[in-house]
Amino acid sequence: MSAQPTGTPPERTRDAERTRAEILTVATEEFAHSGYAGARVDVIAAKTSTTKRMIYYYFGGKEQLYVAALEAAYTRIRGLEQQLDVEHLDPVEAIRELAGLTFDHHEAHPDFIRLVSIENIHHGEHIAGSAVLSNLANPALDVLGAILDRGRADGVFRADADALDVHQVISSFCIFRTANQHTFGALFGRDMLAPGLRDRQRALLGDLVLGYLCSS
Repeated sequence: MSAQPTGTPPERTRDAERTRAEILTVATEEFAHSGYAGARVDVIAAKTSTTKRMIYYYFGGKEQLYVAALEAAYTRIRGLEQQLDVEHLDPVEAIRELAGLTFDHHEAHPDFIRLVSIENIHHGEHIAGSAVLSNLANPALDVLGAILDRGRADGVFRADADALDVHQVISSFCIFRTANQHTFGALFGRDMLAPGLRDRQRALLGDLVLGYLCSS
């Protein structure tokens, strides 16, 4: 007799992966718009045509689901940074590429910005408790640090340039224009996400960072 197949059938594995991914997508939207306290698992279940029991099966509970949403959101941007091919660029252009990537990502993923804001309300306690997220800190700086090293070696970047400082400036600019678009618009009458401003602001970010890095 031929041996019987063992393990989980591939089709069932793919179905489970799709279900988990769908739950995570909807949960990210729910947490981003309702906050951690306001998000409801039964609403997430209804929007995914699944059940609360199934969500608990895949994630364990509301807190674990929220952490999984954070992990997925941060993993996405860290992955894009690591995939960025800047080795063929001179350090100045490489900085522009990295800053532009962050600019594009944050504009395209407002739910990421909302999740970051919500997690700050909770003093970063869920990020601090996640092994996945704690391991993403170094990759965030590896690409940037390598660019700065090349720039210093070429004599175009200041010797005391710090990767975390530069990362902070880039993140601050990109998060501000999305997170504060409504209050800024109400106060100053400017839509920071207006298409007509996009190219100028994207270039401005690179100019700001390079203005610092290339100063003596």
